[in-house]
Amino acid sequence: MDELGLQFTPELKTPEVAMPFPDPSSSFTQSAYAQVMLDEFKAAEIHPSRVWPQSFLYADVLYWLKAEPSFGRQAILLDESADTGPVGESIKNLTRYAKDGVKIIAPTLPYLVTVNNKTGEIIPSEYANKTKELGLQIITWTLERSGWLGDGSGGGYYFEGVKNEIKREGDVYKLLHVLANDVGVKGVFSDWSGTVTFYANCLGLVW
Repeated sequence: MDELGLQFTPELKTPEVAMPFPDPSSSFTQSAYAQVMLDEFKAAEIHPSRVWPQSFLYADVLYWLKAEPSFGRQAILLDESADTGPVGESIKNLTRYAKDGVKIIAPTLPYLVTVNNKTGEIIPSEYANKTKELGLQIITWTLERSGWLGDGSGGGYYFEGVKNEIKREGDVYKLLHVLANDVGVKGVFSDWSGTVTFYANCLGLVW
């Protein structure tokens, strides 16, 4: 594994059981659980610069920043908070994240783009602009998780807000170009790497 020089993006899944586990007297707390994942990479002698730990749970990212700063500087906070609450609150939270030392935020694709009502062009959203203003790096997800783009659905959830501009399969590149060129994402998670790789190769990008 190590000889291939790979990069790693492990996600710490939020437990579906109460922590500490298995009972309140246990020493296996959420923090201990977050530590175990990084200890695996230490045991394998993987340098922290090649590890991008990620979690939806803010406490996990805060723990890594404090307890394991060499890993924490590349910790990714996955954000889907606007799915269940006002997007305005999600935008406000970005300031707190930056203040607490978070370096990388990873929202879903719809958080980052909207449509210019006058021109019909896909443009960066208020969320994306605030993220850039705060100096946070952006990784987004998930490209090509949608079904066919030309079936009238406009790509479903992952193209929410820009559906009217999505008419055919090749329109995925319209979104990708805005993400790379205007939003300035650091990376894009994709279920199929071919599209992102083709785009990056054509434009000489290294993500």
